[in-house]
Amino acid sequence: MSSIDLIATCAFGLEAALSAELKALNYTDIKTSNGQVSFTADISAIPRCNLWLRSADRLLIKVGSFPAYTFDELFEQTKSLPWPDYLPQDANFPVIGKSVKSKLFSVSDCQAITKKAVVEKMKSKYPTSWFAENGPIYRIEVALLNDVATLTIDTSGAGLHKRGYRTMVHPAPLKETLAAALVYFSRWKPDRAFADPFGGSGTIVIEAALQGRNIAPGLKRSFVAENWPLIPEKLWQSAREEALDLINHRQPLGIFYYDHDPKAVQMAKLHAAQAGLDEGIIFERRPVKDLNSRYQYGYLVTNPPYGERMTEETSDVYKQLPQALARLDTWSHYLITAYPGIEKIMNRKADKKRKLYNGRILCYYYQYFGPKPKELAGPFAMDSAFNDDHHYKSK
Repeated sequence: MSSIDLIATCAFGLEAALSAELKALNYTDIKTSNGQVSFTADISAIPRCNLWLRSADRLLIKVGSFPAYTFDELFEQTKSLPWPDYLPQDANFPVIGKSVKSKLFSVSDCQAITKKAVVEKMKSKYPTSWFAENGPIYRIEVALLNDVATLTIDTSGAGLHKRGYRTMVHPAPLKETLAAALVYFSRWKPDRAFADPFGGSGTIVIEAALQGRNIAPGLKRSFVAENWPLIPEKLWQSAREEALDLINHRQPLGIFYYDHDPKAVQMAKLHAAQAGLDEGIIFERRPVKDLNSRYQYGYLVTNPPYGERMTEETSDVYKQLPQALARLDTWSHYLITAYPGIEKIMNRKADKKRKLYNGRILCYYYQYFGPKPKELAGPFAMDSAFNDDHHYKSK
């Protein structure tokens, strides 16, 4: 199989970050639409993209796409697709579905018809009347949008946000994929200080550290496509070896986690250790009203409380924010929140706003750009304090 069509899905608003990630992996012919980025590549892209994509939810093989106004059209077009090229005889192929603004609105019927069509196609290659489905899992999705059906096979298994390091439950977890995109959109570089004053379970600082050290986010987990005979084991091995070789263990990091809750601090420390980031992140219990830094320039990226997390106590946090951030007036500030009136509270319009979704909550990512640091020669010269003391260990 010389090339395949692939779709990397993501939350709405993260398409630009995902597209940039694919380009950085040297994939071309990239097409972006709402909630997904499609591209064509050889089969080695399946291991590489599952390991490396930070803001993607899943990586799917696109088997085919066609207009479908009737169930007969759905059946015949699905049956015409090359399913035996992907599925072995013992494949376990459950079918899920969704339908948006389409005449075929019954998802259960679309799933049943798709399943039947795939079975009939498989019979054309394998002389059997019944498939045991006791082999590797190939989850098929039939997705209808505006009367166009797209048939895909999931290569990831568990969602790509499940990196494997976050094992404890926080009351308001931020998905790892969203946290990674927040870091990307900030344009932070690892030679600059980085802080999250509402650290919670540590997701933002951990994702920053993974990016800063060029650690592939999928290195500590497995993927459903690893069990497929379609993809030789040597491709998975090669992709993992490449990812390990590209880690920059020597990259110094100045990443600071703060939270007022001692239980959250302990949780974040555990998650960082499980991510292999015992060094590079400083953890400290500190309320936002005491926010400060010795570093002249840096990036503050944070997810302050909003929605169900709001209490009378946390509402005071927004009153404290302007004064706290004023002490870091040469830093750039990035806040994702659904709390209304942030710009009024900050007494300043954001330099840029992005509409993002934290789960199902509509949020805005408010971006306040700090002044450009003086251009000086040499590593870390932009902040001499950072240069003098850049080897951090978790406390």
